[in-house]
Amino acid sequence: MKFIIFTLSAYLVDETYLLAAEAGMPQLDPKYWFSQGFWLIITFVMLYILVAKLFIPKIKNNIDDRERKIKDDLEKAKSYKENSEIKNKEYEQVIEKSKKEISKMIYDTRKKLEKDIQNKKQVIEKQINDEIKKTENEIKILKQNSLSSIEKISEELTSKIVHEITGEQLNQSSVKAMVSEVTKKNFNKIIS
Repeated sequence: MKFIIFTLSAYLVDETYLLAAEAGMPQLDPKYWFSQGFWLIITFVMLYILVAKLFIPKIKNNIDDRERKIKDDLEKAKSYKENSEIKNKEYEQVIEKSKKEISKMIYDTRKKLEKDIQNKKQVIEKQINDEIKKTENEIKILKQNSLSSIEKISEELTSKIVHEITGEQLNQSSVKAMVSEVTKKNFNKIIS
């Protein structure tokens, strides 16, 4: 049975091959070469024109727009960063200036009190303690004022940056809470 099926299959394959050989392949027939070449050139020219004039310019425009947007976003982020660095330097200068002023005030107060120490030791000690408390309160007030101004600036910058990057306005209370929490953590680290 297997032998009969094999023989029949071989015969059919051989017959099909012989029929195809008699018909020949028109692609290899020289009388069709001119028309094949003509349509080949037409097809490739049309394909080239479509790709070169339609698809590539659209892709290039999209890529250029994307690069331009990225550059603009990077420039904005850079300007925000520079602005925040300037504000941070101003804050540090204010703190440094305040520390120097307070140090000078303490120094002046101590000098003044040292002259009177022989006559009024108890009065002088009280005055020193009062001045120290006063300067500590001033420092405390300065810290609190600095913290509130830093929080205001940070809230404004955060809102602007998020709005510029995402295009959406954030809820001011959530921005305020987030900035307040981060500022308090970092402020305590810096001041300590």
